[in-house]
Amino acid sequence: MQPLPIPCPGHLIPDATDAFDAAYRAAKAQRAVFVAIEREGQRWTVKADALTAGPGHTVDEAVNSALRAAIMRLVDERETGSDAYTGPVYFMLHGVPSEERARELAAAFHAALYGDLEPLKSAVPGGGPNE
Repeated sequence: MQPLPIPCPGHLIPDATDAFDAAYRAAKAQRAVFVAIEREGQRWTVKADALTAGPGHTVDEAVNSALRAAIMRLVDERETGSDAYTGPVYFMLHGVPSEERARELAAAFHAALYGDLEPLKSAVPGGGPNE
């Protein structure tokens, strides 16, 4: 698996359906933030994890706050399930209605975990603490 560019466009987000373990191991071997989507029936799951990037990679509280706020907005708008996981270094959304939207959100989470909140602000308007 090739390392993902930063920021990563949605179409390059890997589909880890039936291949989660291999995708996670690859991100860990590359010391990169893990991000992927997975099909769950007719819906999609978004997963992002900064632990795979290693101990030198930090996610500051402003990023965690922005991600939590975005997730809560997505839950409130019923765009994802209420069982979303809101960090602080691992994030997961269940029940995303389309592959395209899952890719957009995964790309935004990936960028955020590298410190770039702009894609998150575009993907989830009003989802950040300063919006």
